[in-house]
Amino acid sequence: MSSVRRHSDLMRRASGFRRPRVRTTDRTGIRMLRPFALACVLLMAVVAPALGQWKILYYDKNGQVVGVRKNPTDRKVGTAPAAGPAGESARAAATARIVAGEVIVANAPRGFTGIVRALGFAVLERASLRALAVDVFRLRVPRGLSVPAAIVRLRQRFPGITVDANHLLEASAVERTPELHARRLMGWRSPPPWCGRGVRIGIIDGAVDVRHPALAGRAIEYRAFQGPGHRPGAASHGTAIAAMIVGAAPWGGLLPGAELKAANIFEATDSGGVSANVFGLMKAVDWMVAERVHVLNLSVAGSRNAVLGQILDLARRRGLVMVAAAGNGGAQAPPAYPAAYDFVIAVTAVDVRGAVYRHANRGRYIDFAAPGVGIWTAVPGGGRAQSGTSFAAPYVSVLAALEVAGGRARNVAVVRERLRTGVDDLGAPGRDEVYGWGLVRLPRSCASPHVAG
Repeated sequence: MSSVRRHSDLMRRASGFRRPRVRTTDRTGIRMLRPFALACVLLMAVVAPALGQWKILYYDKNGQVVGVRKNPTDRKVGTAPAAGPAGESARAAATARIVAGEVIVANAPRGFTGIVRALGFAVLERASLRALAVDVFRLRVPRGLSVPAAIVRLRQRFPGITVDANHLLEASAVERTPELHARRLMGWRSPPPWCGRGVRIGIIDGAVDVRHPALAGRAIEYRAFQGPGHRPGAASHGTAIAAMIVGAAPWGGLLPGAELKAANIFEATDSGGVSANVFGLMKAVDWMVAERVHVLNLSVAGSRNAVLGQILDLARRRGLVMVAAAGNGGAQAPPAYPAAYDFVIAVTAVDVRGAVYRHANRGRYIDFAAPGVGIWTAVPGGGRAQSGTSFAAPYVSVLAALEVAGGRARNVAVVRERLRTGVDDLGAPGRDEVYGWGLVRLPRSCASPHVAG
């Protein structure tokens, strides 16, 4: 038995916590993979810093990882330069994984569709983001034209538009580890069912199994944002994040009385895997703005994208506070987006001893740390332990939502300042590139915007 496992067992015995008894058809967990790819992270992927490439995990019908492939059969994957600031890894930008042969566009002028069709582009999809008052387009580039060349051509023909590749996204959970209860990790007592009443939290993630016992009786509205003709992907990751936030007490839900808006942007591939892209993410963000959620949890990541950056900034201007997983690319990985946007709160993961998660990204964009190693989570058919920065983000999302819903913070800057007052500084004094400002601390009793905790 490893020292980590012994430590985990001791913590459970000391706290009196017992893992919920569930039946599951497969207890093998998630196979640990050696990272060799760049993170465009949606919560179930491993990526590594040096090569700046993608790795897509494939799941069986029970939501278990069964393999890794580079090119899903139903959607070809290519590479293209990604927009990025000076100093960002050129190699990472040049090898960002994209949907081959597609670009996305915002700020298009009147008559845009007719003109681009005459130029040889095909309009695959047009989405009217009503809450953000902007239309976005998904185009197929002309035969024989590369995505980078298509971007240049569109910028020359339409000065002022925002155009980029349709970047792929993945999830950031990677391995099976010793099980630890989400609430027990932070010292919270078992909550009353009203804990968090009056709070609205949004998640953009994978599918959610709303019939899971952890989510029975919860206030959840679920929508899918796949492309036309595509089916939702596996529900393992989305169910886990949803249950961490609003799950029933035996499953460690942080705010079981809160209202959850859950958007799925992952779609199933013909080969049995899952994939997601920036276009679906933008549609989901628009829904979150329309629903006026207090905080949006983004346990997803990828390359910097010009169109997505503009859409998220519009959402920020309309009052949306966003919290995102910092990414699982490792210490040398380039910044992961959307966490690396300065108007998004970036969260890294630590274990029970306060050590940073070994696959976590580092960088000046890291804001806070929270538990994210060996979290016992709900998955279709039962539960399992999962690790990654994806599972750290919900802790900060819950704290931020309480601040916003309680009227104590109206924007991301104020939320950051308020969260800083309750952290344990784990690294170098002050903010650092590993832990940010430090480990967030949650109140020991239930917190609600209307009930003192």
